[in-house]
Amino acid sequence: MPGKILVTGGAGYIGSHVVKLLGQQQRDVVILDDLSTGHAESVLHGELIIGKTGDSELLKKLFSQHNIETVMHFAAHTIVPESVSDPLKYYGNNTSSTRNLLEACSNAGVKHFIFSSTAATYGAPNDTAPCHEDLPTAPINPYGTSKLMSEIMLRDLSAATDLTHVVLRYFNVAGSDPEGRIGQSTEKATLLIKVAAEVAIGKREQLAVYGTDYPTPDGTGIRDYIHVSDLAAAHLSALSYLEAGGESTLLNCGYGHGFSVREVIDSVNRVHGQPIKVVEQPRRAGDPPTLIAAVDRIHNTLDWTPQYDNLDEIVRTSLNWEKTLQKRRGNSPEE
Repeated sequence: MPGKILVTGGAGYIGSHVVKLLGQQQRDVVILDDLSTGHAESVLHGELIIGKTGDSELLKKLFSQHNIETVMHFAAHTIVPESVSDPLKYYGNNTSSTRNLLEACSNAGVKHFIFSSTAATYGAPNDTAPCHEDLPTAPINPYGTSKLMSEIMLRDLSAATDLTHVVLRYFNVAGSDPEGRIGQSTEKATLLIKVAAEVAIGKREQLAVYGTDYPTPDGTGIRDYIHVSDLAAAHLSALSYLEAGGESTLLNCGYGHGFSVREVIDSVNRVHGQPIKVVEQPRRAGDPPTLIAAVDRIHNTLDWTPQYDNLDEIVRTSLNWEKTLQKRRGNSPEE
C-alpha cells in the first residue's frame, strides 16, 4: 500500500489540479496551505491543514502524525513583477520555507520529493532554440532565483541522503479543469491567457502586449503554453516513476512548441466570438523573444502523453473558468 502524500500549496492553481487527480487514484493525501492565494473549496480530495510551509513546529507535528512517504511541493509566491519589487518576500517564502520543509522531510525519512519549479530558472536565453535541461541557469528575477536555490538545496539533500526527487520546470501554464470544478483563481494574475480571458468577460478593460518588435514572425514573444491538466498528469507520472525506483531527475514541462502573443489573442477572439481590446506597450526588460521547452527528456523518462495540446482548448477552458468565477463571486464587469 503506497504511503501518504503531502501536497503543499494544494489549494492553489496547479496543486489543486494535482490533488484532484490523486483523488481519482484514491491516494491518501494531506494538503498544507495557508490559503493566502489558494482556496479551500478548490481542495477536492484529502485532508486540508491550514498553515505555512515554513512553520517548522507545524511541520514537525504534521510529519509525526502522518506517515508521509512523498512530498509534492507547490507552495510559493509566483508573481514575477512582485518578486522584483519585494525580493525578500520571495526568498523568504519560496527559498527559506523550502529549506525548512526539506529539513522536516529529512528528519521524518520522507522517501520522495516532487518539486514545482519554473522555466524562469533559465533566464533569458540568447537563441531561439528550445531550452534543454542542461542549459546553464541564469535567472533574471528573484522569482526564478528563489526557485533555483530550492532546486540546488533539493539536489544536495538527495545526494547526501536516500531521498529521491523529480524537479519539474514549468513553462507557461494555462487553462483550467475541463470539468469546470477548479481553475486559476489568483487575484491580479499576470499570465497572458488568464488576463486575456478576464478582458473577454469584462473584468479587465484591456490586454497589454509588451513588445511588437521581437525577431519573431509577427514581432511578439513566443511561449510554450501547457494545459494545467496535462501538467498535473505529469506530476502523477513523476510520482509513479519515483515509486518504481526511478533516480532523481530534472525535467522540463511543456509541449515543445510555442505560440506568439498575437496567436494567443487570435485564439481568444475566436473562442470568445468577438475581439478583445488590446494595447501595445514597449518591451519589458528581460523578456526573451522565444521560450520553448525541449521535451525529449520528459517523454523518455515518464509515462506521460499530453491530452490537451490545443491552444483553442486551453483558451476555452480558461474562458469557461472566468465565467464560473464571475458567477460565484457575483462580479459585474468593471468600468
